Amino acid sequence: MNTINSIFKKIPEMQLENEREKLRKSWQQLEEREREFREAEEFGRIHMLMTERIFPNPNQPRRKFDDETIIRLADSIRRYGILQPLTVRRIESEGVFGSLFEIVAGERRLRAAKLLGLQEIPCIILKVDSKKSAELAIIENIQRENLNLFEQASAIASLIDMYGLTQEEVARQLSTSQSFVANKLRILRLTVPEREKILKYGLTERHARALLRISSAEDRLRIIEYISVHSLNVAATEAYIDRFLTENASARKPRSPRKIVLKDIRIFYNSVDRAISVIKQAGIKVESERIDEENATVLTIRVPNIR
Repeated sequence: MNTINSIFKKIPEMQLENEREKLRKSWQQLEEREREFREAEEFGRIHMLMTERIFPNPNQPRRKFDDETIIRLADSIRRYGILQPLTVRRIESEGVFGSLFEIVAGERRLRAAKLLGLQEIPCIILKVDSKKSAELAIIENIQRENLNLFEQASAIASLIDMYGLTQEEVARQLSTSQSFVANKLRILRLTVPEREKILKYGLTERHARALLRISSAEDRLRIIEYISVHSLNVAATEAYIDRFLTENASARKPRSPRKIVLKDIRIFYNSVDRAISVIKQAGIKVESERIDEENATVLTIRVPNIR
């Protein structure tokens, strides 16, 4: 009886807890709908975000930013404003204006804006994770074609290494051919000193690929200097490398002993007879005998010992 009474007493508490659970679920659903509404209002629109709350993308393929270029961009922004908003993603959320953001595309514009002392900058917020953000940053930079040849190649290699993509998959994402991707990756076989000199002398990607025919990094560095000094175009560079490879192959090839070919055995006999005649003229009594056998000719020469 006590047990039954205890159960009846707990019924109101259980009902109350059920009501509380329903209210919690309703509240969660309301928050979810509100969040979806905010996102629908937020994504695809231009927001003025605080520059201090925007951070570079760690997967940005560009490693060097030219100060002079940033200064020129800052001057353009000062006169005309930012014509193309940055693309960012939220990395820490406290509402739109209290969040921290990471750049997907537009780091040069952010640097120029900070140089001008701008407190806010127009941005479009994307709903992407860190992986997709890195992928978009790399693809955007490659497609803009404002990276140097080695930065482009490194960016493509990053796509392959980070996400395990094949060359064909990367080519599809870049709307290009697999051979284009393969050629980009090949130049990464060049050493850092070679890359620096190629960029310093303003040589092209085709120059770089031509150099890969040379196996020695030391030889490649010397040839890069030669190309620069003589201002060789790609065709002249390839011709020079052809000559270099031919000359080096000849120098390494061992010389075989000289072979004497006797087209007529009578020439040999005449040479022997002349040699014997010279010896006889010197006062040495030389005797010679030649016997023709079935399968060979026996030639005997007797020279006396001189004491």
